[in-house]
Amino acid sequence: MTALSDAKSEAADVSSDLSNHSRDDLERRLVRKIDLHMSAIVLLYAMSNIDRANISTARLAGFEQDLHLQGSQYATILSIVNVGTIVMQVPANMFLHWLERPAILIPCSMMMWGVISVLTGAAQNYTEVLLARLLLGFAEAPFFPGIIFLISGWYKRDELAMRATLVICGSVFSSGLGTLFASGVLAGMRGVLGQASWRRETWLFYIEGSVTVIVAICAMFILPSFPHNTRWLTPEERSLAISRLADDGYGRMDGPGKQTTMQGLRHALSDWKVWWFTVALIVDHIALSYAMYFPTLVATMGYDTTVTLLLTTPPSVLGIIGAFVFSRLSDHTHKRFIYIFASNAFAALGFTVSMCTMSTVARYASMFLMAISGAGQMVLWAWIKTTFAREPAKRAVAIAMISGVSAVGSIGGSYIWPLNWGPTYRYSYAICFAALGVTTAMLGVMHLHLKRVNEQIEINERNAQDINDLQDPVGFRYLV
Repeated sequence: MTALSDAKSEAADVSSDLSNHSRDDLERRLVRKIDLHMSAIVLLYAMSNIDRANISTARLAGFEQDLHLQGSQYATILSIVNVGTIVMQVPANMFLHWLERPAILIPCSMMMWGVISVLTGAAQNYTEVLLARLLLGFAEAPFFPGIIFLISGWYKRDELAMRATLVICGSVFSSGLGTLFASGVLAGMRGVLGQASWRRETWLFYIEGSVTVIVAICAMFILPSFPHNTRWLTPEERSLAISRLADDGYGRMDGPGKQTTMQGLRHALSDWKVWWFTVALIVDHIALSYAMYFPTLVATMGYDTTVTLLLTTPPSVLGIIGAFVFSRLSDHTHKRFIYIFASNAFAALGFTVSMCTMSTVARYASMFLMAISGAGQMVLWAWIKTTFAREPAKRAVAIAMISGVSAVGSIGGSYIWPLNWGPTYRYSYAICFAALGVTTAMLGVMHLHLKRVNEQIEINERNAQDINDLQDPVGFRYLV
């Protein structure tokens, strides 16, 4: 009886507070508070990408020659990290949905890959580096789908693209930050403690891995979990955070309406839209595989290592600006595909320029066009999250499945940039161009399908005799 009385008392207090403040004002304050805590993910993403990309930077300093790599061994080292993500992302996100504590699981994942990054710097041969990269993939597996699921558990559908960009832009920002930092290490650590050649890059592994562990520990005290179990929310804020998502068509993360994790798995596996997005992302990863070789492509313009690394930063900055512009417009207009199409069009133009000219100025300009492709990725992930908004358990599996299985494209993309195709890499750019066309067409089909579904929902609402007969929540529409 005491618990029931307390619950009634808390509900009365919340009702009283809501009557004293306008809901809009309260919601704005709540969103600002959520944004403040979520902003920590920018740094988490930066560390994730830096720890992955430092091996690409090491290549410029003689990594392959020092380890006596031959043939496709470098591509294998680059792609092996995706094996862990393919295998572990779905189980990791199912566990996250069951545990409901991303503020614990995600930082623990970070600490593991930070330690592995440090150990990578101590590798002495191909086998040791390959093993370290394989373990890195397993350690990082919970991170990306966990972050995407976490974001989708807090923001309404017309807030997601911009917020996803705000927190995920660390992945783009880190491309420039990482290379700037690496250029300083390569130039400043020459010969320290006897480390020479690419072994100067050992310091990069040590420093970046250690920083990742420190950031992960701090993140445990900053990141939220979900609205119903985050301690720094007041009862008033908790009630509003849950109700505003319910009003937007989201399913419950707690209570009697919550799906089980296994139900979410079955629903995700049986939904063709999950598989369609997965295949589209596989092809998209092939199209965007140039990003893994970005320092190598810039190096074909003939500059030394330090200048090459510095030149990779401006395109990354433009990519960030493009991501914010496209995401803001996408949320404001409630449209997704048109901005993905525009982003892919810029990338396709960049591929075309790189294929058709050897001019240093034109090829560098094409790097800026390619970098805008990151904007389309932000909007695409916001589209995926809103498409599966109504069932949290299904959404957790769908996000992880699309992210994990689509990493097959990254594995394939690692092998389409062999050194003997350089310095022009025309065949590589041609493959990327074709893959970009395929993924754009597939997403166009999804756009048309969801548009027809929205039209049918409107017809059902007009014809329904009883509001309870509707399968879709009143007012729910897919963003297309």
